[in-house]
Amino acid sequence: MNKYTEQQKLDAVETYRSGELGLKKTAELHGVDVASLRKWVAGYEALGLAGIQQKRRQTYDLRFKLDVLQRMKADGLSCRQAGAIFNVRRSNSIAEWERAYSRDGIAGLMPHHATRRANRVPEVPAGPPPQDTGQKGPSRQALLDELEVLRAENAYLKKLRALVQSQAASARQKAKVVIELRPKFSLPTLLRAADLPRSTFYYQQAALAAEDKYAATKDLIKSVYDQHKGRYGYRRITATLRRLGTVINHKTVQRLMDKLQLKSIVRPKKYRSYRGQVGKVAPNVLERNFSASGPNQKWATDVTEFKVDGKKLYLSPVVDLFNGEIVAFATSRSPLFTMVGAMLNRAFAKLRPGDRPVLHSDQGWQYQMEQYRQRLSANAVTQSMSRKGNCLDNAVVESFFGTLKSEYFHVNKFSSLDELEAGLRGYIRYYNQDRIRTSLNGMSPIEYRELVAGVSP
Repeated sequence: MNKYTEQQKLDAVETYRSGELGLKKTAELHGVDVASLRKWVAGYEALGLAGIQQKRRQTYDLRFKLDVLQRMKADGLSCRQAGAIFNVRRSNSIAEWERAYSRDGIAGLMPHHATRRANRVPEVPAGPPPQDTGQKGPSRQALLDELEVLRAENAYLKKLRALVQSQAASARQKAKVVIELRPKFSLPTLLRAADLPRSTFYYQQAALAAEDKYAATKDLIKSVYDQHKGRYGYRRITATLRRLGTVINHKTVQRLMDKLQLKSIVRPKKYRSYRGQVGKVAPNVLERNFSASGPNQKWATDVTEFKVDGKKLYLSPVVDLFNGEIVAFATSRSPLFTMVGAMLNRAFAKLRPGDRPVLHSDQGWQYQMEQYRQRLSANAVTQSMSRKGNCLDNAVVESFFGTLKSEYFHVNKFSSLDELEAGLRGYIRYYNQDRIRTSLNGMSPIEYRELVAGVSP
């Protein structure tokens, strides 16, 4: 039995429609609840007196339910508004249809749909279209078009549910689903199913395509990184890209390398603050002034060791402070003076007439020998020595050793000293000719010397 009579409903609706009172005041005046009054007003405005009349329990066929849901979607109606327009008293029924359709598609709207959830669709009989008998109803072609829309909606909702996992879908997520389903359905059908404006779809499609505008740059970064075996960081890679004609900001390169998970080999840097004493064999002429205006003005040298399977290999290079170039080097299985002598012979051969460089070293025993000092004097080379126990006075050579070991020795495995020795020769050739330095305006040491000083080997 209904709680309110039709006359009570009509009186309350007419009072509200007179405009003198609002919903709440009208509901209090007539002793009804606000929700019921709102439903009666909507029904009366849509259908007149029939909208508030008592109605017997009624069943709705599939076509009617689809019409209701389609109208809701097209006009953005609520369940209550749709119920008023289609004279469905229980708006909860429309909400149930909407949930069933979202969950099971068309099968959810069919009678006893709990036993028919195989996503079956109504079969359309083959043959010529039925003759017009004067009865109002959609044509066969209209039903086929509607069926195509419903299939697209069903596929779209399944795809969207899997993508966003029951979260609110953004316009970009909707556009992604539409792009994936375009081979199966027409674009207008998909946009209708997604409730996505055409202009919004094309905007999101362009934005998605622009996300990968650095695809070619990423490939180039990966190529440069692999070519130099991971030795380059984002600064050197930026300089290399600019040399290749790609103008790009170093921060962009750093961000792209982070996405590609490319990271240069970084060696640990140690700082020692012990200043030591001034050497007695030779003064510290260099005084940490590591800059030079031209080649063969300031040199630095030292000895380092490598260990492979318990055996040692020693390397003695000469570094030109003008451009960081390895002027000469020698290797030996033993730290004998013959190795240093061979290095000096190769370095002196690079001197031009009038060159009188300063050769700086630490206070190693090789550099304190009278034979070493005489060789320097005979070639007009001034000797300079670091203070005792202070590697910072010879920081340029120490930096080269650190780079050599972090970029080459520590990242490779060697089966013998011969293999290591051959590899060192190859790396030093690479260091001089190919490895660019940001301090040299993105050029390698030899390129910088030939361009700035105009001196060829």
